[in-house]
Amino acid sequence: MPDAKRTVKFVTEQRTIDKPSAVEGFPMRRWSIEIFILNEHGEDVPANIFEKVVYKLHPSFEARAIQTFRKPPFRIEEEGWGEFDMQIVLTAPEKGGEFTLAHDLNFQSTRYEAKHNITFKNPKPGVVALLKESGPAPGEENGVKSKRGGKHDDDQIKKKRKADKAVDMERLADGLQKLGEDDLLQVVQMVHDNKTSETYTKNDVEQGQFEVDLYTLPDHLIRMLWEFTSARVEM
Repeated sequence: MPDAKRTVKFVTEQRTIDKPSAVEGFPMRRWSIEIFILNEHGEDVPANIFEKVVYKLHPSFEARAIQTFRKPPFRIEEEGWGEFDMQIVLTAPEKGGEFTLAHDLNFQSTRYEAKHNITFKNPKPGVVALLKESGPAPGEENGVKSKRGGKHDDDQIKKKRKADKAVDMERLADGLQKLGEDDLLQVVQMVHDNKTSETYTKNDVEQGQFEVDLYTLPDHLIRMLWEFTSARVEM
């Protein structure tokens, strides 16, 4: 079964509250986090693909430092005076994958969002059924799809074929690997500025790696990357 990619969105809200703080100059705040999945149109839908979410908070929360929720939107609500980094562990049913994502709790805005791309490896039928609630799922490309999604899928195939005909994707991939560090930084910025909800990217800051699935890029961005790369290295 092919892999499936989805975008997870964390929505954090916070506000000050009238309670004494343990540290002068740092007012007490009430904060909350909710979790959603983005569908193929970039809209929020319930994250039903997960059967469990575990929040791993700062050790100062003591008995509440690890909290588990089993129902969307997996809302956690707490109080405190300090910002900190936490881990949020998302678990899919049928051993469909466990995803550990870092989240920065900060008080710079009263509301902010963080998006993460995840991949479900070789999902089982039960997971595939849940994936269909938020977009195309593995198996649909072989004709197992609803009539409602038929024209959209056909249009996507035609679009991809058009891109493949205009640009040699293998040569583009090879050319990108030949670019220098400064040029690669420009490529990352181009992808960031022109990507769509269907674009798959993975940014591993700790390892200094940026991955992108070229076949998920829009046509105009593929042409931009081809022109940029061919002007700098031998294609």
